[in-house]
Amino acid sequence: QVQLLESGGGLVQAGGSLRLSCAASGRTFSGYTMGWFRQAPGKDREFVAAVTWTGGTTFYGADVKGRFTISRDTAKNTVSLQMNSLNPEDTAVYYCGARSVGPSMTAERYNYWGQGTQVTVSS
Repeated sequence: QVQLLESGGGLVQAGGSLRLSCAASGRTFSGYTMGWFRQAPGKDREFVAAVTWTGGTTFYGADVKGRFTISRDTAKNTVSLQMNSLNPEDTAVYYCGARSVGPSMTAERYNYWGQGTQVTVSS
């Protein structure tokens, strides 16, 4: 069974940085797409970034492009999200997701999810 475990969330001031990590286990992820989504209170789960496990092609949501960087380490089975220039609108629970086929920006198309990690950006 696939398991995803996020870490690295916390409280940071506006303009600061955080690095989230997602440890993936339970199978080989060749051919998978790994994604980061976020969900603020009262809002839908929003696409942040995704990376293909094989090849490392990256995709970003419009709100984070140029500020966030997604990467994967196939040897360690981890996916990371480096978040720079954070602002209060980035406050949300961040979720790591895995999709068994090609990339998608739609949360419903991801097969597996972690439990989430809270990111809070103060002004």
